[in-house]
Amino acid sequence: MTTNTPTVPSRANIHKMFDRISRRYDLLNHLLSLGLDFYWRRRAVDKLDRKPNQRILDLACGTGDLALAAANRLNDGCCVIAIDKAPQMLQLAADKIARRRVNSILLALGDGMTLPIKDASLDAAMIAFGIRNMPDTSVCLREIHRLLNIGGKAVVLEFSLPSNRLLRSLHRFYVRRVVPIVGRIVSGDEYAYSYLNQTIETYAQGEAFCELMRHAGFVEVIAEPVSFGIVTIYTGRKI
Repeated sequence: MTTNTPTVPSRANIHKMFDRISRRYDLLNHLLSLGLDFYWRRRAVDKLDRKPNQRILDLACGTGDLALAAANRLNDGCCVIAIDKAPQMLQLAADKIARRRVNSILLALGDGMTLPIKDASLDAAMIAFGIRNMPDTSVCLREIHRLLNIGGKAVVLEFSLPSNRLLRSLHRFYVRRVVPIVGRIVSGDEYAYSYLNQTIETYAQGEAFCELMRHAGFVEVIAEPVSFGIVTIYTGRKI
C-alpha cells in the first residue's frame, strides 16, 4: 500500500467549495464518520470551562452543529457567536438554529484571518475541522488569542492520523480511496473530498500543532487524540 504524502492543496477561496457542497455537507459528515462526528463535537464542548454567562466563539461554524452542541451543553446564560466565511453554510446554520428554537447563538459572516471582534472580548473560542482550511494557521491562532480574555480557553477539534502503524495504514486507505468516491457520488463535487484527504495528511498535528499554538501565545497546550487518533482535540489558554 502506498504511503506517499499528497500534495498540499491551496486554501484560496476554499469557502466557495464549501458553499458548493453545503446541501450534502451534514449528510456526508455523518456518513463518512459513521456518526462519530456527534461524539467528537460533544468531547470538544466538554473541554470548555463550566462557567455561566460566557461569550464563546465558534469559528468556521459551518452548518452550526458545534455551536448547537455548545448551546445545549452550556445552558447557563452562555452566548455563542458563530462565524463562517461561506454564506450558504451560514444560511443552513440559521435554518437549523431556527428549527430548534435556540436563541443563544448569534451568526455572522466573517473571515478567520481577520475576525470582526474586539480584543479580549470573549471567554472561549472553538473551531472544529476548520483551522485546517485557513490560508495561514498561525495568523488564525493569533486572531483567536487576540480576542480572548485573560484566562480564556481555545478548543480546536481537527482530523489527524492514528499513531498506530496498522490503524494509520487503514485510515490512509479510507481517506484516500473510500472518502473521495463516496463524497463525489453524494455531493456531486469532483474536488471537495479529495481535498479533504490531502489536507488531513499534510496538515500539522500532535506536537507540531501544539507548537503553533504556543507560538501564537497559548499556554497549558494539550493534544488529546480521540477515536484512536482519527481526530485530536487541542486546548490552550491565554494568560
